[in-house]
Amino acid sequence: MSAVSLFSLVFAYFALLLIVAWRTSRNANNDSFFIGNKSSNWMLVAFGMVGTTLSGVTFVSVPGAVGRDGFGYLQVIIGYVLGYFAVVAILLPLYYRLKLTSIYTYLEQRLGRRAYQSGAAFFILSRLVSASARLYLVVNILQLTVLDSMAVPFWLTTAVILAMILLYTYEGGVKTIVWTDTLQTTGMVVGLLACAGWLLHEMDLSPLAGLMQMREHGLTRVFTTDTDSAANVWKQVGAGFFIVLAMTGMDQETMQKNISVRTLRDSQKNMLVMTAVLTAVLVLFMFLGGLLYLYAPTVGVTASGDKVFPTVVMAHMPAVLQLIFFIGLVSALFPSADGAMTALTSSFSIDILGVQRRTDLTERDRIRLRHRVHLGFCAIFLALVLVFKWLDNPSMVGLVLKLTGYTYGPLLGLFAFGMLTRRQLRDRWVPAVALAGPVLCYVIDSNQKLLFGSYRIGLELLILNGVLVFAGLTLISKKP
Repeated sequence: MSAVSLFSLVFAYFALLLIVAWRTSRNANNDSFFIGNKSSNWMLVAFGMVGTTLSGVTFVSVPGAVGRDGFGYLQVIIGYVLGYFAVVAILLPLYYRLKLTSIYTYLEQRLGRRAYQSGAAFFILSRLVSASARLYLVVNILQLTVLDSMAVPFWLTTAVILAMILLYTYEGGVKTIVWTDTLQTTGMVVGLLACAGWLLHEMDLSPLAGLMQMREHGLTRVFTTDTDSAANVWKQVGAGFFIVLAMTGMDQETMQKNISVRTLRDSQKNMLVMTAVLTAVLVLFMFLGGLLYLYAPTVGVTASGDKVFPTVVMAHMPAVLQLIFFIGLVSALFPSADGAMTALTSSFSIDILGVQRRTDLTERDRIRLRHRVHLGFCAIFLALVLVFKWLDNPSMVGLVLKLTGYTYGPLLGLFAFGMLTRRQLRDRWVPAVALAGPVLCYVIDSNQKLLFGSYRIGLELLILNGVLVFAGLTLISKKP
């Protein structure tokens, strides 16, 4: 595949996104940017959210992890499904009843101003770190497979991609992203199916025969019953449940798309359909990973982890499939940052700057302020991606999930305290408690061998963090 073909593909794809942005952002205002004027089609939101949820980490790391963990990720997926049901039954009705634009306004109404600001601040930190890590992964693959040979510096690649994202999200925000996410999810799924189909054809296997061979090679193992292992089934299911509860139900990026749907009933249908499609796609990604590990030894590929998928594609697949792979990869790249950038702009503008409650600002002033915030987050994304390049972690999916445990724990504790108790907080102590949770988790995580012997904390770090924050909030609370 020539560099000219790749660049032509990327810019044609970007031109299509710009056309969608132009069509959807005409006469857009802050309500369009923040919640899509409450007029989003629930079916579009459901399908588009699959691409946002998956991102480039899933596209590369989930197939790559099959060689190490088999189909063990299915344990986490079971937890995800249970978590989405909880969001549908508990959180969506709450947000619609209170008619929220920023979901962290709930914390102000229930717990006070400092709880509100702490929740918004932890969301901003969480989404900045996780979205930039996902963006780094995909940009790095583009760089290593094509652009390094052309002497294009990594920072320039990242800056150009972020500029592209900025251009099509600058005006329309959520109103635009609902449509672009649908386009991007389609590209990702097409890339997945095309690569899996080619591998089956090359090995002369039916899907069922491929699954049987994976079983013979030990690639289909799912459940880990060792209670000391970080991959224990109950730890993974519980972690998956709370990851969805925190990273979806208490995350402004995901929820602002859900609450952009006109009615609660449609929003709930959107979430249930998205859960079904997402589960099917994740299972297909693991199946693709099994095929990759069956095929790689037959052609002398020794790469593993995040590198096995791109290595097989670039070294052995025909040019047309390489183009389809990059369509899928680029489709995974843009949702990693566009929704996050929009949600971060929304949360900072509403929750930190108070743009909606300030009576001294005209609508024009509010839009101008929002534009400046949007540009600022674009610059921060660039800086963080360069930091991740410097760190160069070999498995980004594990890193992102670990960071999630530290940064989403305080949100889990704050929302749980608000919904499960009727007690009031001593407001000025809330930020200290919210910070103490992640700090204590880091101390515990760093001394696991000393504290627990052979027992290992895995993804349940998020649960521990939430429990610690909840306990701390209880200590600084008083009767209503």
